[in-house]
Amino acid sequence: MEQHKRTVTCGELRASDEGKSVVLNGWVHRNRDHGGVHFLNVRDRYGLTQVVIDEAAPQSLKEVAAELKFEYVVAIEGTVRARPAEMVNEEMETGAIEVSATSIHVLTRAKTLPFMVDERAEAREELRLQYRYLDLRSFAMQRNIKLRHDVSFRVREYLHEHGFYEIETPTLIRSTPEGARDFLVPSRLNPGTFYALPQSPQLYKQILMVSGFDKYFQIAHCFRDEDARGDRQLEHTQIDIEMSFVGKDDVFGMLEGMLAHVFAHALGNDLAVPFERLPYDDAMNRFGSDKPDLRFALELQDASSLVPGSNFQVFKSVLESGGAIKALVVPEKADYSRKQITDLEDVAKTYGAKGLAWMKVTESGLDGGISKFFAEQTDAVRTTLGAQEGDLILFVAASWKTACTALGAVRSRLGRDLELYDPSEFRFAWIVDFPLFEWDEENEKWEATHHMFTMPQEHYLDSMEDDPGAVKGDLYDLVCNGVELASGSIRIHDPDVQRRVFAIVGIPEEEALRRFGFLLEALKYGAPPHGGIAPGLDRLCMLMAGENTIREVIAFPKNTMGVSSIDFSPAEVDTRQLDELGLAIIPQPNKEE
Repeated sequence: MEQHKRTVTCGELRASDEGKSVVLNGWVHRNRDHGGVHFLNVRDRYGLTQVVIDEAAPQSLKEVAAELKFEYVVAIEGTVRARPAEMVNEEMETGAIEVSATSIHVLTRAKTLPFMVDERAEAREELRLQYRYLDLRSFAMQRNIKLRHDVSFRVREYLHEHGFYEIETPTLIRSTPEGARDFLVPSRLNPGTFYALPQSPQLYKQILMVSGFDKYFQIAHCFRDEDARGDRQLEHTQIDIEMSFVGKDDVFGMLEGMLAHVFAHALGNDLAVPFERLPYDDAMNRFGSDKPDLRFALELQDASSLVPGSNFQVFKSVLESGGAIKALVVPEKADYSRKQITDLEDVAKTYGAKGLAWMKVTESGLDGGISKFFAEQTDAVRTTLGAQEGDLILFVAASWKTACTALGAVRSRLGRDLELYDPSEFRFAWIVDFPLFEWDEENEKWEATHHMFTMPQEHYLDSMEDDPGAVKGDLYDLVCNGVELASGSIRIHDPDVQRRVFAIVGIPEEEALRRFGFLLEALKYGAPPHGGIAPGLDRLCMLMAGENTIREVIAFPKNTMGVSSIDFSPAEVDTRQLDELGLAIIPQPNKEE
């Protein structure tokens, strides 16, 4: 290899290099024979260079060039020359030159490809994941992985400049089950005991604040045993940040500055800061989501005032039981058919609605759907909801949260289907004033909305046991374009307040000491007020790359079944390994039986 080692990369040469003797190393990206003149495109991480084997080249060189197939790895020696003016390729950074080859050496041959390596592989995703090493060669994936590197670098750069220490926390920790299931790791040295892989470094970063480090971060690998989806994997990476002696405004300012720095340097995009702030109740009422897409203005409305004057008993029954009637006015240009409305109804039902009522505003009044029940209220409907002739009005009647969420999902679908937003725009917002507790109907108990270490807002401290559902937490989410990008809170630093929160969510003191005793003990030794946030690196990169799934910005993701298509993990292990750990496999019943 030494004699064939590259002297330049495939993205480096320019017109000023004319006349230089060079050696290129890379993959054969294209091979074209134009009647005696051979053209090769050779590719590496840095770009493409066109190589020419002229008609006057030795026959042996032409024969080697003719044998080259896609993705052969080659070393090519030659001389740089300028392309004729009419053949300059403005779309290639090296498009002003070509290399006239004097020798070609095949370093590695390649089998027939399962799919073409190009701008973006068109193969089905499972095939792309199986041959991920080929998929990662595509220009799109190379760009995405480079973007991820740039984002990580700029995050570290910004936080270092603002006084943060990067500190690693353990990967093998105590299991403190909450939220998703833990991944458990058996201990060989302590038979019958288990570590857990961290769902987040939550307790350790709080202990670091108790330890006096003031500002901490790490780009942390986290693990949650939950079903995969477009923005979720079994393992994910988050930018974990914690600060002492701060309130939420300090956290907001720091993160806005960091993201502005990242977007400016990694994407060349100037973010408008500070970001908008939306109380949770407003976000749900207006957009039907606690992660609203603010790139389009279609908003939910309260239609309850229209019900008493109508003849629609279904809506009246919902109101009498304490529910809500939410409406969405779809603009005239939508012109939705009955079948399309049925499709939207399926979306609403997925989110708990029993149905999706509708009517259209026409020149002569209201028409279709439930319009007959509101025949005497045409003007009131139009005035109350601001509906114009040609508009479609959609309704969901249910409990307040279900009505908001179901119609919010319909809103999101409409935004996409009707192209109501600019896909290249980034609209950030802070969602604040979340409820600290929510009622678990199935288990008939209160549970923490985010996690149990969130500080109640100060004015609820004296009364939170009286009405837990009314308590707002000092917690917040950062959302962008309909994606929850980060979640954080001001933490509880007073052990007495922490015990009270545990009691409200049904964790007795003995259990709290068993599960979280090390944190409670640490809080007794002078814990500073502290808070933090943890943006998801995968989701951030997904948004910045314009992708729809985090799998497109992770080098080796799992598929939707949690399986690695490269090494086919998880896999069985031999009995010797199980014996060392004192474990036995219990056969599972056949699901088909």
